[in-house]
Amino acid sequence: MQKLKILYLTTEDSTFWSHRLALAQAAREEGAEVVIMTRYGSHSKRLETDGFRVIPWRISRRSLNPFREIRSFIDVLLAYRRERPDLVHHIALKPIVFGSIASRLCGKIPTVNTVTGLGPIFTKDSFLFTAVRVLLKRLLTLSFRATNCKVIAQNQDDRKVLCGFGLVDIEKTAVITGFGIDTDEFCSLPEQPGDDIVTLPARMVWEKGIREFVEASKELKRRGVAARMVLAGEPDERNRGCIPKAQLERWSDSGTVEWWGQRGDMTAVLRQSRVVCLPSYCEGLPRTLVEAAACARAIVTTDVPGCSTVVRHGINGLLVPARDPIALADAIQVLLRDNKRRLAMGSAGREIAVREFSLEKILYATMGVYNQLLDGKWTFDRESCEQLKVTAKT
Repeated sequence: MQKLKILYLTTEDSTFWSHRLALAQAAREEGAEVVIMTRYGSHSKRLETDGFRVIPWRISRRSLNPFREIRSFIDVLLAYRRERPDLVHHIALKPIVFGSIASRLCGKIPTVNTVTGLGPIFTKDSFLFTAVRVLLKRLLTLSFRATNCKVIAQNQDDRKVLCGFGLVDIEKTAVITGFGIDTDEFCSLPEQPGDDIVTLPARMVWEKGIREFVEASKELKRRGVAARMVLAGEPDERNRGCIPKAQLERWSDSGTVEWWGQRGDMTAVLRQSRVVCLPSYCEGLPRTLVEAAACARAIVTTDVPGCSTVVRHGINGLLVPARDPIALADAIQVLLRDNKRRLAMGSAGREIAVREFSLEKILYATMGVYNQLLDGKWTFDRESCEQLKVTAKT
């Protein structure tokens, strides 16, 4: 019997490696042929070494150039016609639009569309973003019209927005909270003696609330709170909101914050941290917060979609308004000064991570969506998913 072929369409090979490798490995373990179409970078070689076939895609997340976008769409259309996959999984907005149209032109290939966050196009009100939002709504409505498509939102708020705008019928949607993490790898870590370190682990883009974190650091210093405020992550040069490296270095040199750059050893970073912070403006489901919760770290984050899915105010962390550095500083100060409360929140976060965000739970839910579209051509069971201890290698 010929293997089922699943094709993943995503913009960044690095993000697929860190967030979706386990899913691809699980699909392969369940007997599917897996193909990945993405921008070809250093992680594509790692994917190939791991046994996956990678199709290079000429795509830019930040581009709004219509000629480049048409070229990117043609790449997808030609690949779908050549590969004839049994199912395609589109991850993020551009792949959803390009891939959905291509799948309809290639014989209505069953599609899974994961909305990883609605991003600045839905949160900014500039003339450019407003115009793009109007066009994107129409394209998403067209993309989700097919009868053999499913839409995965990573939090209930995003699903409400998508259905509220009339972009998709609720019957076609599912909420699957993130990518799943290995809760054995990200295990409960006791706090270490030493400095009070508050860490913001994320891509260095403005939308992650970096400016507010820096301002909160200044405010805490004015109050005499002895905290080391750490940024852990690299600038994302393919994002319009990228923070220049020179700016990060200026903050670090001035002593306002510490910038540790990209770290591949997140458990070591979390082990050193008292509190993990993400003052983001909007998220799909922030993996960094799930990792922090799994490692029993109290969290300070914003009361916005995605972040509030992971953090329950007063239970495993504190929620503050977005773009409010004073409220951010207040919450950090509260947790640093109240050891008992901070440790109790860390323990509660660990329980939430194991119960709701484990790798096995997310794999099982995602494969369930696949099975609905494949109409019984591919079967699996919960026990086999629970035995898949595959994780994204660093």
